[in-house]
Amino acid sequence: MSRLYDTVEPAVIDEEMLQKAVEEQGPRDEAGRIAKQEGIDFADVLSLRLDFKNILKIDNLWRFTCLTKLQMDNNIIEKIEGMDALVNLVWLDLSFNNIEVIEGLDKLTKIRDLTLYNNKISCIENMDALVDLHVLSVGNNELDQLENLIYLRRFKQLKTLNLSGNPFCDDPNFKHYVIAYLPTLQFLDYRLIDENTRAAANEQYTYPIQQLEHNEEQARKRIEDQEAKEAEFNLHKGAYVENLNGSALFDSMFADDTEGPKLALLPGVDELLTGYKEKYTTICQQIFEYGLKEHQRRGDEVSGFQTAVDEAKKDNRNMGMRKINDFNEYRRKMFTELAQSSDQGHIDTSLEQHNKEIDKLWDSLMALEMQLVDQLEDTIKEFERNMADMVSTFVENVQALISQCRDLENTHNEKLLEVAIVTLEKMVKNELDDELPDDVRMLFVDKDTITNAVGASHDLHLLKIDNKEDDIITRANNWLAALMERVHNEEEVKRNRLRVSEVNNFIDHLREEVETFEIQAA
Repeated sequence: MSRLYDTVEPAVIDEEMLQKAVEEQGPRDEAGRIAKQEGIDFADVLSLRLDFKNILKIDNLWRFTCLTKLQMDNNIIEKIEGMDALVNLVWLDLSFNNIEVIEGLDKLTKIRDLTLYNNKISCIENMDALVDLHVLSVGNNELDQLENLIYLRRFKQLKTLNLSGNPFCDDPNFKHYVIAYLPTLQFLDYRLIDENTRAAANEQYTYPIQQLEHNEEQARKRIEDQEAKEAEFNLHKGAYVENLNGSALFDSMFADDTEGPKLALLPGVDELLTGYKEKYTTICQQIFEYGLKEHQRRGDEVSGFQTAVDEAKKDNRNMGMRKINDFNEYRRKMFTELAQSSDQGHIDTSLEQHNKEIDKLWDSLMALEMQLVDQLEDTIKEFERNMADMVSTFVENVQALISQCRDLENTHNEKLLEVAIVTLEKMVKNELDDELPDDVRMLFVDKDTITNAVGASHDLHLLKIDNKEDDIITRANNWLAALMERVHNEEEVKRNRLRVSEVNNFIDHLREEVETFEIQAA
């Protein structure tokens, strides 16, 4: 039965409750006293028990980022929430609460064991993120639809399932249904599923399972097809040529053109449009293929640069490690010798020499770092020049191809205007044989009207072409700028600061070691 709180004051998860829980579950005796005195960082806590606390709302757990086990059973919790920061959680117990809906688990992708026993849940749902789920307990809830269990087929690692105490358990087909529809299960309601029972269940539901598996396979193929299309579109988008492998750009010129459909009805214009579209689409295809080729070239250049950088850093670090290993060998021999010496003068002289060797090591390591800085600076400059040339060439060639689209539009406009003027002259002389709709005839009240209509259509088409050109150029240049900013920041500034800090910390440690030895010797 769910816990009530009409006569008990609900508790809040506050700092005091969390601190007390952590201390109670922490180390004991002297270690516990020290931990309590110095304080325990919540980010270091791996397991937390908050059961039997009369908690109403899950809150204030955002600092427990390393938590792997959370026990919050026997409270009065009504909603699963406030756990987005617990991304390392593997085991979660929310049994004996007042939860009605399974939700709030989207970030808990590492969950393997989930217990929701004895709540008010009526539907198994919203668990798609729990891809590694092995154990699920939802017994003693309000589940009454056996078909709802089909949802659990997506969890390919699910081995143990507890459903006892739910309304659908009274169905005489319950056990066979669960076993047949969830073939990965090994334990149902804490009992091992024997092979005879599994065989009987599979035989009873042979045809429904076959139909379900067929439907699942079709759905899987649809998802794969959709993902392939999205991946292809993203590739085209990354090359700045999405929707250019067809008539999309051509069609877009006429999408918002109110005069275009009317002008298309003029005698002979349909043939003009057909030829225009074929030539226009051919140029768009050229832009598309060229864009993909250049995208591949840019990607290869970036990969080659990253490989060169990684190799340079690896070689530099290996040289540094050799110097450190040589120093450590010298240091080991020196301390071994000093440990057996009682000559204070000899000890002082050796430690003084050791400090000089530390200084030499620092000089060597920092010299290697400066060498790497210079090397990377040259590599980055060359890479930046190459990428700038590639993007510049790409932009120039795309502009040349788009200019051909613009030329085609200008040529088409001239021919269309000629047809319009000829049509106007025939209408004035009553020599027009073709029947035209009234809205088209309204364009021919005079020469200015039809000329303005053709001009408006032409201007809109040119605007579409200009916008596409600007879009490609802007995105290519922005990509290059962002790439080089990231390279300079990560490979020069951040890396150098980190390396210098590592060297200084290491040298400080060596010097502290000498100081400790001197104190002990004294």
